[in-house]
Amino acid sequence: MNENSRYIAGIDVGTTTVRCVVASLNSENKPTIVGVGVHENSGMKKGVISHLEGPFEAIDSALADAERTSGFRIDRASLSLNGSHILSTKSDGMVAVNSPNQEVSEDDLARLEEVATIGKIPANREILDFIPYSYCLDGQDGISDPLGMRGTRLEVRANVISGMIPHIENLRQVAEKSQIEPTRVIPSVLAAATAVLSEKQKENGVAVIDFGATTTGIAIFEDGDLQYLRVIPIGGNNITNDLAICLKVTPEIAEDIKIKHAIAGIRENHRDVMIKNGHEHYSFNTLEIDEVVDARLEEIFEEIQKEFKTAGCNKQLPNGVVLVGGGANMKKLAEYSKKTLELASQVGKIDIDSTISEDVKKPEFAVAVGLMLESLHRAPEEKKRENSHEGFFARLFKRNK
Repeated sequence: MNENSRYIAGIDVGTTTVRCVVASLNSENKPTIVGVGVHENSGMKKGVISHLEGPFEAIDSALADAERTSGFRIDRASLSLNGSHILSTKSDGMVAVNSPNQEVSEDDLARLEEVATIGKIPANREILDFIPYSYCLDGQDGISDPLGMRGTRLEVRANVISGMIPHIENLRQVAEKSQIEPTRVIPSVLAAATAVLSEKQKENGVAVIDFGATTTGIAIFEDGDLQYLRVIPIGGNNITNDLAICLKVTPEIAEDIKIKHAIAGIRENHRDVMIKNGHEHYSFNTLEIDEVVDARLEEIFEEIQKEFKTAGCNKQLPNGVVLVGGGANMKKLAEYSKKTLELASQVGKIDIDSTISEDVKKPEFAVAVGLMLESLHRAPEEKKRENSHEGFFARLFKRNK
């Protein structure tokens, strides 16, 4: 492929699976997915790296597959970050406008972001994103972008997304070992939101729930901005393990049972089902399966509901809930979510026009596709920061080091 061709890539480093998506960009910056790679992962617990070798091998293998199909040599990508250490924190700050003509400059905005975070975010946490809700200039509130406006006193209300530095550094180390420059590190559920949400949904009020293997991520949006983010350390593997214990089978057979026969809730009519594993045949009644799955789903959704109440939006999101992740493939999960959370619920749809593989439209690819799209959406912003005198993240990097 032409060396001058441009590409963007996203690597979803999940606890059990690594997924890589590569897209080429045309002259109008429209992406076409040209490479996909998937590989089983090990060496991670509940979204964080416990030893480096497993994720390195999984990323390396997924990248190799994506490179073969795309024709690109991938050396940079956005990476997903997961785990209950990720937090969103409300913050505010104030600075005096520093320019001689009292016009708000890039440097003023960078200083304001720094003031709004230093001392409010612990030193052992790295800031992943700074989301300004609104600015106030000399008492004029509700300003979305004060750049170029004139005034003397500039204030901001914002949401700061952060994660534990050791977990983030381990992720970067694994990527660099695979000869990948991590252009951005983005919480998994936020990346998924980019793939499945519209701006109108974010404006009206909507939540994304990312059902992973060992974690469940929650991101709540209102007025166009992220209002709340949490990661619960429980996921689809907990259902698999429960089935393995209660049905007295191996986790591999239990996973097969979950995929083929589990539904969210208790079905009215029950029957016997059979699973074949090698030369062995296993028979179960669907009532046994339903009772196990329902008990664990009830626990997971209780935790989700607690987070909704903490965020102050319980039963109050007009656009309801969008479900993504491998767990969203469970039959009737949207109906279960609607009944339990008392909100409109749907499985997220990934709207990609041009792709080499229809698999990327499945809910388990939402994070990888979202990471790829974030690389595209953030390019102008990153360029703007590079051109500023000294960006906020550059200063934070020095402080954290």
